[in-house]
Amino acid sequence: MINYKNLNELENFKILEGIAPEVLKTALTGKRIKEYDITIEGDSIHYNYASKQINENHLKIFQDLSDEANLIEKYKEVLDGEKINISENRKVLHHLTRGQIGKDVIEDNKENMREFFQSELEKIYNLAKQIHSGNIKSANGKKFKNVVQIGIGGSSLGPKALYSSIKNYAKKHNLALMNGYFISNIDPDESEEVLSSINVDETLFIIVSKSGNTLETKANMQFLINKLKLNGIKEYKKQIVIITLKDSLLAIEEKGYLEYFFMHDSIGGRFSPTSAVGLALLTLCFTEKIVKEIIKGANKADKKALNKNVKDNAPLLAALISIYERNVLNYSSNCIIAYSKAMENFYLHLQQLEMESNGKSVNRFNETINYKTVRIIWGGIGTDVQHSFFQMLHQGTDIVPMDFIGFNETQLKEDIISDNSSSNDKLKANLIAQIIAFSKGKENSNKNKNFKGERPSALIYSKELTPYAIGSILSHYENKVMFEGFLLNINSFDQEGVQLGKILANQILKNDNFEDEVIESYSKKILKQN
Repeated sequence: MINYKNLNELENFKILEGIAPEVLKTALTGKRIKEYDITIEGDSIHYNYASKQINENHLKIFQDLSDEANLIEKYKEVLDGEKINISENRKVLHHLTRGQIGKDVIEDNKENMREFFQSELEKIYNLAKQIHSGNIKSANGKKFKNVVQIGIGGSSLGPKALYSSIKNYAKKHNLALMNGYFISNIDPDESEEVLSSINVDETLFIIVSKSGNTLETKANMQFLINKLKLNGIKEYKKQIVIITLKDSLLAIEEKGYLEYFFMHDSIGGRFSPTSAVGLALLTLCFTEKIVKEIIKGANKADKKALNKNVKDNAPLLAALISIYERNVLNYSSNCIIAYSKAMENFYLHLQQLEMESNGKSVNRFNETINYKTVRIIWGGIGTDVQHSFFQMLHQGTDIVPMDFIGFNETQLKEDIISDNSSSNDKLKANLIAQIIAFSKGKENSNKNKNFKGERPSALIYSKELTPYAIGSILSHYENKVMFEGFLLNINSFDQEGVQLGKILANQILKNDNFEDEVIESYSKKILKQN
């Protein structure tokens, strides 16, 4: 049985604590940039760590630390269907949604889980073909032109990030067949804004709720049904698809909807973009051809993440660097900046992925730990953010490590030349300039114009933001979070911290706790205003 130890009990972490960061001003060279570069999957998506504050000494200790913590062996346990999510006594099977790498995973009812996920995907492909061909129409006989997904958290953030990332690619390749929209917030203004901006008579709706009892999703579903009825759509169930667990309230009590796709309790919402949760809408909007490329890219990256050599395993190395930056260098946040407008929603998904997974202060055995876990994840898109928060990143008192993401080519292939360069060349030049400026800085006797440098960053880059590339990048970050959790000896796959607020909200709505003067006071100010 593989041993799980706290981070501060690992001998190689104790060694790592005594290792000073590399000095980027002198270390960053052309040779280093070439050598400190590995691929995330086969050979097209790269992870470059030349501008991280590490050297060969760090890499050796990272390797020893990874081996001591049995990180690859623990990953294999995930792939083989061991119950890694110990607090909920569940397997962790999101890798299985995009291909089988480990052993057959069989559930108690003798169901092969890879076959289960594949069968759900085939159902999605079949529905999409029927809708695209016009064989399935709306309640009033209209061809579907739009898809609206209603869900919150992982039922929205990941799918929305993938949708926006590949929308223009699909458009350029004539594969954008339907328009996608998302409703997640319980604020009725969002539902009204989305639903009033489209023809609901030509719209398919996807309701996503694992339990079938999510407060926000239930409310938004009722808002939708009311809106459809007001628009004369009496047989509204013909326009609604349900994605939920097989034994949820939605599956058992809500009968008669157009189609039901099933998720599984072995996959948390933030790890669900390559399950029915993300792939139903993407297939409807962009065809199965696009979806198959996303899956292929993720699967290739998953396989590459099995490499025991930290110099050839991008998510493993990224996790080790993250632990070093958080627990040795005391960097408390990580900023993710994609130089691609298409990825404007991606950092929001990564924010949930990492902070909900590793935002814990107890270990796998429910014991309080005394080292630091997750960093604050935030970000934006270049070049917009250069004119918002880059001032702080360059000259602020906090050092914030960064992940830059960039591509050589645009998706729509439209550009102009001005001042002897294209807009895309200007975009890429800014990306390169920022990495160098953050690393090397610039001395000036005027302190106001002095840049200290030594701001570390990593670069993920590829020729183009394709479905295959976004699948690989998604896998990279999922596996990075997993390896971080193993190092921290926490359970990355539950999320008890989101429950307390939900419980209190329900109590407030039911007036259960108005004997509590704090609840009563806030309720009078916010809920009971005249």
